[in-house]
Amino acid sequence: MATIRPSSPLLSGEGQAAQQRGVRLTCGSPSPFRASRSLPLPLGEGIRGRLAGAALVALCLGGTAQIAISAAIPAKAIVAQILLERAFDRSVATGHAQKPWGWADMAPAARLSVPRLGEARIVLDTGSGQAMAFGPTLLPGGARPGGPGTAVIAAHRDTHFAFLKDVRAGDAVLVEGIDGVTHHYRVTGAEVVRWDGFAVADGGGRELALATCYPFGALGHGPLRYVVHAVEVNRV
Repeated sequence: MATIRPSSPLLSGEGQAAQQRGVRLTCGSPSPFRASRSLPLPLGEGIRGRLAGAALVALCLGGTAQIAISAAIPAKAIVAQILLERAFDRSVATGHAQKPWGWADMAPAARLSVPRLGEARIVLDTGSGQAMAFGPTLLPGGARPGGPGTAVIAAHRDTHFAFLKDVRAGDAVLVEGIDGVTHHYRVTGAEVVRWDGFAVADGGGRELALATCYPFGALGHGPLRYVVHAVEVNRV
């Protein structure tokens, strides 16, 4: 047992009490106690700590969910186009529109391609928002591809029509129908318009408009649309 020197900060009575409690004192140590038990936090600090931990967990889970959703949208678009390609080939072979899956409320109407960019998409025969999650859609109110007037095809800017930002004047655009006829268009230009400021031409020409939201890469919805214009040049 160490001898407590007169200069020790502990009084003799306190030293004896410490010895009785089994606390070992080390001579010359600046901190004679080596406590192994942590002191409890005040009630308020404990609650705040638990709330902060719960908030961090919730934030992490929310971030993970958003990442999963962001990854699922492009994945669904890719898988849908594979199934639509098969349905389009069956439609051409039979001469009748074939559904891509049993419960689908839409069917392929055409295959749209831009050879310079190596891009091709199956266009659906309905303009509903649900259908647009799976591919470009032929909007009602416009012409059929190759028919008199303007055919309008719309798709999302972050999936099927993300390549529109790279289309330039003079590019060839091919639209193949399920009847086996391919319509050839030439891009004349592009413009940014409000969603309620776009109108199709009433003339007797045969034109094509490819529309998507604008600006590219933006989050959320907005009033602007990016429209690529093309005119038919010949048929094959």
